[in-house]
Amino acid sequence: MNILILGSGGREHAFAWKLSQSKKLGKLFIAPGNAGTSDFGTNVAIAATDFEAVKKFVIENQINMVVVGPEDPLVKGIHDFFLADAQLKNIPVIGPQKVGAQLEGSKDFSKQFMFRHNIPTARYETFTKDTLAQGLKFLETLEPPYVLKADGLAAGKGVVIPLTLLDAKAELTEMLANAKFGAASAKVVIEEFLKGIELSVFVLTDGNSYKILPSAKDYKRIGEGDTGLNTGGMGAISPVPFADENFIKKVEERVIIPTITGLKQEGITYKGFIFIGLMNMNGNPKVIEYNVRMGDPETEAVIPRIKSDLLDLFEGVGNGTLHEKTFEVDTRFATTVMLVAGGYPEEYEKGNEITGFDKVVDSIAFHAGTKKEGNKIVTNGGRVIAITSFGDTMEEALKKSFANAERINYKGKYYRKDIGNDLK
Repeated sequence: MNILILGSGGREHAFAWKLSQSKKLGKLFIAPGNAGTSDFGTNVAIAATDFEAVKKFVIENQINMVVVGPEDPLVKGIHDFFLADAQLKNIPVIGPQKVGAQLEGSKDFSKQFMFRHNIPTARYETFTKDTLAQGLKFLETLEPPYVLKADGLAAGKGVVIPLTLLDAKAELTEMLANAKFGAASAKVVIEEFLKGIELSVFVLTDGNSYKILPSAKDYKRIGEGDTGLNTGGMGAISPVPFADENFIKKVEERVIIPTITGLKQEGITYKGFIFIGLMNMNGNPKVIEYNVRMGDPETEAVIPRIKSDLLDLFEGVGNGTLHEKTFEVDTRFATTVMLVAGGYPEEYEKGNEITGFDKVVDSIAFHAGTKKEGNKIVTNGGRVIAITSFGDTMEEALKKSFANAERINYKGKYYRKDIGNDLK
């Protein structure tokens, strides 16, 4: 099979790395890809949201399946675009159609969906510029801290958690009246704050059956001790030690089954990943959010733990035979440490040469924000490299990841040295 992966980050490098191991793979293409993905396939200079260019490439290169990495093309309807085209409609797209992608594309849609299907989540209300006054009053009914979420996509930065009522009111005004996140915050969801430990559970589904992928915990804040600004993610641990069989069973019964059933009841055909962001509240799961794709950097810790043929699983998603596929997971820990550019998540430099890949031992260096310039590999994003390692214990895996984080060098390199500390 000839496969096209859409996207350019660490998640897509992990997909390319894993798919390249499949006996079923013919040619592999990544659009636009990065310096790492080119080791496993051919990078193509096409944006993931340029649907016409994707169509042309798919037809000319006899692509048999498209794997969508990021959320943007899904929310914009790439799956629908394929289904509506006579030449493309029989090519499986791994990722939901536009209506299903609203689980991530609209916080309001996803909260309403959860309430309709009795999926445990935080109490909430949604407000617009016209109902700002009611929003300010609603904040007064909640205990601090406060959770404010831009309804639309804001590149992972649309959630703010003010600690005081004064700050929350100022933030809500900024988001609604002053369009802090542009069109994404034309609507804002205000939620009660859930206290507990966060984790993510990932599901791969063909719309009827599903496979529960390994759990993971990521680290969003730039600073150690979970301080500073939110980022796209600074590291990940899989499995999450407290997410034992009993806890995952609760997640399956209370969240996964009602989610899959709810989508079917509402006539939403869903083929792809469902990322469920959870809070463990005294042993009980509550949903914080859905994403309609794999997380990043969680993918870099989760995908290496899947022993089964990923392309075989994707084939099952595409043709509705996922229930027939074997699914096996490595019992070892995988830990990912993200190396980022100095200044990230605010302004940062690009184009700095990266060295030391040849010194990496016993870890996988997944590229995120990189590109090739001649014979050099240079930084090309805020999150640059994800270092993933296996270990029989979390500590053993982390030791390898941190050792190799030191071996890779570029100007301004930064990484958190406390990944996993809260789980020890």
